[in-house]
Amino acid sequence: MTAPARAGVVYFVDASFFIFRAYYSMPPDMADADGNPTHALYGFARFMSDLLETVRPERIGVAFDTSLRNETSFRNRIYPAYKANRESPPPDLVRQFGLCREFCRHLGLAEFAHLEYEADDIIGTLAARARAAGLANVLITRDKDLSQLVRDGDVFWDYTANARYHYHDIGPRFGVRPERIADFLALTGDAVDNIPGVPGIGKKTACELFNVFESLDELYAGLDRVAGLKLRGAAGVAARLAAHRDTAYLARRLTGICCDIPLQAAVDDLKPRAPDRASLESFFDAQGFGRLLRMQAERIAAAQAAA
Repeated sequence: MTAPARAGVVYFVDASFFIFRAYYSMPPDMADADGNPTHALYGFARFMSDLLETVRPERIGVAFDTSLRNETSFRNRIYPAYKANRESPPPDLVRQFGLCREFCRHLGLAEFAHLEYEADDIIGTLAARARAAGLANVLITRDKDLSQLVRDGDVFWDYTANARYHYHDIGPRFGVRPERIADFLALTGDAVDNIPGVPGIGKKTACELFNVFESLDELYAGLDRVAGLKLRGAAGVAARLAAHRDTAYLARRLTGICCDIPLQAAVDDLKPRAPDRASLESFFDAQGFGRLLRMQAERIAAAQAAA
């Protein structure tokens, strides 16, 4: 039996991950009457419907990346090569991103995107507002970057693996405490996002450094201590850190999630509205979807009406 979500919790969905996952895992022959692919939309719609039926959240926000390569992100102004290693997304995927946002609106969910900021920044800002209101956050994603937002009482939920990580689980899972994730990535770099790091500083060394130092600032303030640490090649590590200080601080501006972006949304805006059944039916008809999603939508609407 499905139990209602615990009061005082806000769920945040990192939509892009689940859309990409559906795009590359669902059969690509699904299409609407005009022949437009719909497999990513269908997979995302199934995921969201299953989530809503399982959790029945009192508050939920769904965050999207408007530019799939993020050329419009403020991070590209800081570092033009940011994510430049990624190929442009196929046009049919871009189209389905827009339909996924539309589906959320039909379901009565608060969905967000921003030309200048990424989904991580949207979630970070809304999570900070929720925390200030005394609410706990559940981050539904597999992106390690978002683990930097976890604080006591929050949960990082890797939905696809059905694994939940609380604040004290993040260190054993990712190597350092949540507050140090952005600093950790500033040293190691992030090849996925084309973010440079300090050459020769790998994950093991970065973990050892941040077991001693609280932050990147504290590390550089105490750089003279590094050579004396019980660390393999400590003198060389200290020299590399000194030589690449500017690179580390550049990377830190890229790896940190913004938690104060200009977003017109209050915590109460995250309360789901009753789904618009007529618009959902029209939407499903246009996409050529069958009974399964329609039946789930009916159950979600009934549960929302009874809440």
